[in-house]
Amino acid sequence: MTSPSPSSTHRRKTAIIIGSGIGGLSLGIRLQSLGFNTTILERLDAPGGRAYQKRTEDGYVFDMGPTVITVPHFIEELFALERDKGMLGEPDYPPHTLTEDARVKTGESGGPRTRDYVKLVPILPFYRIYFDDGTYFDYDGDPESTRRQIGELAPEDLEGYERFHADARAIFERGFLELGYTHFGDMPAMLRVVPDLMRLDAVRTLFSFTSKYFKNPKMRQVFSFETLLVGGNPLSVPAIYAMIHFVEKTWGIHYAMGGTGALVRAFVQKFEELGGTLRLNAGVDEILVTDGRGQPVKRPIGKRTARGVRLESGEELHADIVVSNGDWANTNLKRIPAAARLVNSDVRVKAARQSMSLLVIYFGFRDDPARPLDLRHHNIILGPRYEELLTEIFGQKVMSKDFSQYLHVPTLTDPSLAPAGHHAAYTLVPVPHNASGLDWAVEGPKLIDRVYSFLEERGYIPNLRERLTHSEYITPEYFAGTLDSYLGNAFGPEPVLIQSAYFRPHNRSEDIANMYMVGAGAQPGGGTPSVMMSAKMTARLIADDFGIHKDVRDGVPEVAKELVREVAGATD
Repeated sequence: MTSPSPSSTHRRKTAIIIGSGIGGLSLGIRLQSLGFNTTILERLDAPGGRAYQKRTEDGYVFDMGPTVITVPHFIEELFALERDKGMLGEPDYPPHTLTEDARVKTGESGGPRTRDYVKLVPILPFYRIYFDDGTYFDYDGDPESTRRQIGELAPEDLEGYERFHADARAIFERGFLELGYTHFGDMPAMLRVVPDLMRLDAVRTLFSFTSKYFKNPKMRQVFSFETLLVGGNPLSVPAIYAMIHFVEKTWGIHYAMGGTGALVRAFVQKFEELGGTLRLNAGVDEILVTDGRGQPVKRPIGKRTARGVRLESGEELHADIVVSNGDWANTNLKRIPAAARLVNSDVRVKAARQSMSLLVIYFGFRDDPARPLDLRHHNIILGPRYEELLTEIFGQKVMSKDFSQYLHVPTLTDPSLAPAGHHAAYTLVPVPHNASGLDWAVEGPKLIDRVYSFLEERGYIPNLRERLTHSEYITPEYFAGTLDSYLGNAFGPEPVLIQSAYFRPHNRSEDIANMYMVGAGAQPGGGTPSVMMSAKMTARLIADDFGIHKDVRDGVPEVAKELVREVAGATD
């Protein structure tokens, strides 16, 4: 197949993307820049998917999902794209993004084009990590600050930190900078990198890896907890995830003023400016697949091609390609006929390990000027047990006697999310997915009561119940129902070694021509930077499959050229 040059009058190719999560919107922008006419279908009443933002009648704004933004130049690249200027030949990591001073620590942290759409600001520390004994560690990416705090909390681990720092850097350079955008579509691609991963010791579990360097349990937790924010168990994920330490250290943690929802709205604006169409309340019932004769597919052999979708309303839409930004398991089990699937059969999909789920409490409360909050924007509050708790959540799938939580208080940075004199917050508690058989109508309220009591009694938010003005929550049932995730998983397939790289769902369907995946359920995995990377990886596959003209595929908008010239001038 070949695609016309920008000057051709031939019909543009059409694309349908199922789901308007950050991955789906990122791919929508990219497909528009590649010359496609793209329609994004969203079953909810607003865009965002897991990044849905809720506004309450009493004046609170809650991001329902992701709140941690990193690698701002990924966002800048999306906003710099223009129609028929795909920039896919440009470096994934331009030189100016890899300098020692690449991380913006004060002021506004978005690039020039980003600032036209949304305001990003850096967050410091990245996280405050509280231990059960009341001590804490401010994780800020500054080696000197890190050394000082290790010296106070675990002086026996100072030498180990230096070795960890060097080895994590090596994993980051190979695993993220060199291989981050590699689509492992075949086994040879995987086998070529295995020797390097073995040499870097990146295939053992992350917790085992950190335990090589740190003796103190606190330091082992500090340098392994982050995979929980992308659905991974530190006891199970491969040590390649040690690169997260350097991803954050290199580019920082950032916040979109107005919440992650503001970034979602900015992506929608960019997508529509490029001519894309977003349809809300447009749930997809089935992906239409035909055989080599153009008839509905009857068996999973021979040619099978995606032709479009049937909506829950019964309406049929046809397109040259179909992409799912939905849950990988339910995309296959519920929307693609079993007769069309050989590699992604029901047996294979159901056998895949799914990430844990979450209980998230969204609450608003009155500020107390006499006792200002002694919290940070991002707070990790670890319980008395670490390894045992993770085993109960991921392995045994039982309700534990204790819990850890991520407490997000964005109004410390952005007061606009709550009425004057109030705070908006959410606290996220990892829990088993629905294979547990837990009755969340019973367990949810009980766990919420325990969490509120903990925050109050431990002094994180004194007199919280007296100050509460708003409280609501979600459980695995929200992920299973509203977000249509298999077993109520919160992050897609669990990122264990046997579900990574080639063994993770492919961005190009192995079963069906013109069918693709993007987002947390595809390569490289979950997390806001990863789903934007996934969009670029899928865009490259589509550009190759459809023979997109080089002038379109690799074209660079003038605004991007100007930025390169400005950066080059500043470094001369």
